Amino acid sequence: MTARRIRRWIGAALGIIAGAALFIGLKQPAGLLLRVVPVKGGEPLAELLLRPEERFTLRYYHSVENAPIWETHSVDAHGRIFIEEERYLKFGAGMGKMPGVGRMVRRGPYEVIEAMHMPTGDFVLRIGSPGVDHTLIFGNRELNLSAIAPHTAVQFSAHPISRFHLMLRTGFKKPPPWDKAQHNTGSGE
Repeated sequence: MTARRIRRWIGAALGIIAGAALFIGLKQPAGLLLRVVPVKGGEPLAELLLRPEERFTLRYYHSVENAPIWETHSVDAHGRIFIEEERYLKFGAGMGKMPGVGRMVRRGPYEVIEAMHMPTGDFVLRIGSPGVDHTLIFGNRELNLSAIAPHTAVQFSAHPISRFHLMLRTGFKKPPPWDKAQHNTGSGE
């Protein structure tokens, strides 16, 4: 065997090893994809890439009290959704402590049930009309779901997404709906 052939074999072997390493790396999780999709079908209203245990919040105005409520959720590494905290200005119908779930504290004018870590799994939310303002908050971004899909039942679900899948989604498709949607910044507090 000549030196030239040996170099070709070594180059081919290194190429195969590099390709395998790249493929294995791309199969590793990139995070979790949280999707908000109409129950009756259609394009997602929002898609968020989260890290395990990262949080997102739903804010809305209570239908009876007309007072804001914040529900903070997390997603674990397997895509299971948990409610972590509820915060509100005053007690309203359906609000208040649940025995054995979290602890009630005061933060300024707010009553807060913290440390809940109660599994919800995938859940369905019927988006209220403008005025109820069901709003998805992630970081400093807000998406008012009531403004874009009032009276629509949507499912919140999450699942792990690989680096390869993420590259396919962002490299060959239009940006996720979150990026297209009109949103405001700020926490809304």
